[in-house]
Amino acid sequence: MWRWLDDNFEEAACAGLLLFMATLAFLNILTRYLTTFSLAFSEEIEVSLLVYLTMLGTAAGFKRGIHLGLVFLVNRLPHWAQRWIRVGGAVLAGGLFLALLYFSIRQIQDEIAMATTSEALAIPQWWYTAGLPLGSIIIMARIIQAARRARREVNPP
Repeated sequence: MWRWLDDNFEEAACAGLLLFMATLAFLNILTRYLTTFSLAFSEEIEVSLLVYLTMLGTAAGFKRGIHLGLVFLVNRLPHWAQRWIRVGGAVLAGGLFLALLYFSIRQIQDEIAMATTSEALAIPQWWYTAGLPLGSIIIMARIIQAARRARREVNPP
Protein backbone atom coordinates (compact mmCIF):
# COMPACT_ATOMS: atom_id res chain seq x y z
CA MET A 1 0.00 0.00 0.00
CA TRP A 2 2.74 2.49 0.96
CA ARG A 3 4.78 1.54 -2.10
CA TRP A 4 1.79 2.13 -4.37
CA LEU A 5 1.15 5.49 -2.70
CA ASP A 6 4.80 6.49 -3.15
CA ASP A 7 4.71 5.48 -6.81
CA ASN A 8 1.31 6.90 -7.72
CA PHE A 9 0.32 9.65 -5.27
CA GLU A 10 0.70 12.58 -7.66
CA GLU A 11 -1.02 10.82 -10.54
CA ALA A 12 -3.95 9.69 -8.38
CA ALA A 13 -4.38 13.16 -6.89
CA CYS A 14 -4.21 14.76 -10.36
CA ALA A 15 -6.81 12.31 -11.69
CA GLY A 16 -9.12 13.10 -8.77
CA LEU A 17 -8.69 16.85 -9.24
CA LEU A 18 -9.30 16.62 -12.98
CA LEU A 19 -12.42 14.52 -12.44
CA PHE A 20 -13.76 17.02 -9.93
CA MET A 21 -12.93 20.01 -12.14
CA ALA A 22 -14.47 18.42 -15.25
CA THR A 23 -17.63 17.51 -13.34
CA LEU A 24 -17.93 21.04 -11.96
CA ALA A 25 -17.42 22.57 -15.42
CA PHE A 26 -20.00 20.21 -16.92
CA LEU A 27 -22.53 21.11 -14.22
CA ASN A 28 -21.89 24.78 -14.92
CA ILE A 29 -22.54 24.23 -18.64
CA LEU A 30 -25.74 22.29 -17.93
CA THR A 31 -26.96 24.96 -15.54
CA ARG A 32 -26.32 27.71 -18.09
CA TYR A 33 -28.01 25.75 -20.87
CA LEU A 34 -31.06 24.59 -18.92
CA THR A 35 -31.64 27.75 -16.87
CA THR A 36 -30.81 31.41 -17.08
CA PHE A 37 -28.41 31.11 -14.15
CA SER A 38 -24.73 30.37 -13.99
CA LEU A 39 -22.57 28.68 -11.39
CA ALA A 40 -20.05 31.52 -11.55
CA PHE A 41 -18.31 30.38 -8.38
CA SER A 42 -17.31 27.16 -10.14
CA GLU A 43 -14.86 29.02 -12.35
CA GLU A 44 -13.10 30.41 -9.27
CA ILE A 45 -12.70 26.91 -7.88
CA GLU A 46 -11.50 25.45 -11.18
CA VAL A 47 -8.89 28.15 -11.75
CA SER A 48 -7.63 27.88 -8.19
CA LEU A 49 -7.37 24.09 -8.36
CA LEU A 50 -5.10 24.48 -11.38
CA VAL A 51 -2.39 25.62 -8.95
CA TYR A 52 -2.63 22.31 -7.09
CA LEU A 53 -2.80 20.38 -10.36
CA THR A 54 0.29 22.13 -11.74
CA MET A 55 2.33 21.51 -8.60
CA LEU A 56 1.36 17.83 -8.45
CA GLY A 57 2.12 17.40 -12.14
CA THR A 58 5.54 18.98 -11.63
CA ALA A 59 6.25 16.59 -8.76
CA ALA A 60 5.23 13.64 -10.94
CA GLY A 61 7.59 14.85 -13.64
CA PHE A 62 10.52 15.01 -11.24
CA LYS A 63 9.62 11.62 -9.81
CA ARG A 64 9.65 9.99 -13.24
CA GLY A 65 12.54 12.07 -14.61
CA ILE A 66 10.53 13.25 -17.60
CA HIS A 67 11.05 17.00 -17.49
CA LEU A 68 12.42 18.64 -20.57
CA GLY A 69 16.14 19.20 -20.55
CA LEU A 70 19.04 19.85 -22.85
CA VAL A 71 19.05 16.21 -23.89
CA PHE A 72 20.65 16.91 -27.27
CA LEU A 73 23.73 18.43 -25.62
CA VAL A 74 23.83 16.30 -22.48
CA ASN A 75 23.68 13.01 -24.41
CA ARG A 76 26.88 13.97 -26.22
CA LEU A 77 28.85 14.23 -22.97
CA PRO A 78 30.67 11.36 -21.28
CA HIS A 79 28.48 9.14 -19.10
CA TRP A 80 29.99 10.40 -15.82
CA ALA A 81 29.33 14.04 -16.87
CA GLN A 82 25.71 13.24 -17.71
CA ARG A 83 25.20 11.90 -14.20
CA TRP A 84 26.78 14.95 -12.57
CA ILE A 85 24.65 17.26 -14.68
CA ARG A 86 21.54 15.45 -13.44
CA VAL A 87 22.68 15.92 -9.84
CA GLY A 88 23.50 19.59 -10.50
CA GLY A 89 20.11 20.10 -12.13
CA ALA A 90 18.43 18.58 -9.10
CA VAL A 91 20.33 20.97 -6.81
CA LEU A 92 19.29 23.99 -8.91
CA ALA A 93 15.67 22.82 -9.10
CA GLY A 94 15.65 22.23 -5.36
CA GLY A 95 16.89 25.78 -4.82
CA LEU A 96 14.14 27.13 -7.04
CA PHE A 97 11.39 25.34 -5.15
CA LEU A 98 12.94 26.22 -1.81
CA ALA A 99 12.67 29.89 -2.84
CA LEU A 100 9.08 29.32 -4.00
CA LEU A 101 8.31 27.71 -0.65
CA TYR A 102 9.70 30.71 1.23
CA PHE A 103 7.90 33.34 -0.84
CA SER A 104 4.60 31.46 -0.95
CA ILE A 105 4.62 31.17 2.85
CA ARG A 106 5.23 34.92 3.03
CA GLN A 107 2.32 35.49 0.63
CA ILE A 108 0.03 33.34 2.76
CA GLN A 109 1.07 35.29 5.86
CA ASP A 110 0.16 38.53 4.07
CA GLU A 111 -3.19 37.15 2.89
CA ILE A 112 -4.03 36.05 6.43
CA ALA A 113 -2.93 39.39 7.92
CA MET A 114 -5.02 41.34 5.40
CA ALA A 115 -7.98 38.91 5.67
CA THR A 116 -8.07 38.58 1.87
CA THR A 117 -11.02 36.58 0.60
CA SER A 118 -11.88 35.20 -2.81
CA GLU A 119 -14.23 37.21 -4.98
CA ALA A 120 -17.02 34.74 -5.70
CA LEU A 121 -17.15 32.60 -2.57
CA ALA A 122 -15.56 35.00 -0.05
CA ILE A 123 -13.44 32.24 1.45
CA PRO A 124 -9.90 32.93 2.66
CA GLN A 125 -7.62 33.40 -0.34
CA TRP A 126 -4.79 31.56 1.37
CA TRP A 127 -6.72 28.29 0.91
CA TYR A 128 -5.96 28.59 -2.80
CA THR A 129 -2.42 29.90 -2.29
CA ALA A 130 -1.62 26.95 0.01
CA GLY A 131 -1.10 24.84 -3.10
CA LEU A 132 2.23 26.57 -3.68
CA PRO A 133 4.02 25.66 -0.42
CA LEU A 134 2.39 22.23 -0.24
CA GLY A 135 3.36 21.52 -3.82
CA SER A 136 6.87 22.86 -3.26
CA ILE A 137 7.38 20.44 -0.38
CA ILE A 138 6.20 17.49 -2.46
CA ILE A 139 8.34 18.59 -5.41
CA MET A 140 11.43 19.00 -3.24
CA ALA A 141 10.90 15.49 -1.83
CA ARG A 142 10.75 14.12 -5.38
CA ILE A 143 13.83 16.14 -6.39
CA ILE A 144 15.74 14.65 -3.44
CA GLN A 145 14.66 11.17 -4.52
CA ALA A 146 15.84 11.86 -8.07
CA ALA A 147 19.16 13.31 -6.84
CA ARG A 148 19.77 10.24 -4.69
CA ARG A 149 19.14 7.99 -7.67
CA ALA A 150 21.52 10.04 -9.82
CA ARG A 151 24.14 10.12 -7.04
CA ARG A 152 24.00 6.34 -6.68
CA GLU A 153 24.67 6.11 -10.39
CA VAL A 154 27.62 8.49 -10.06
CA ASN A 155 29.09 6.77 -6.96
CA PRO A 156 28.04 3.12 -7.08
CA PRO A 157 28.29 1.26 -3.71
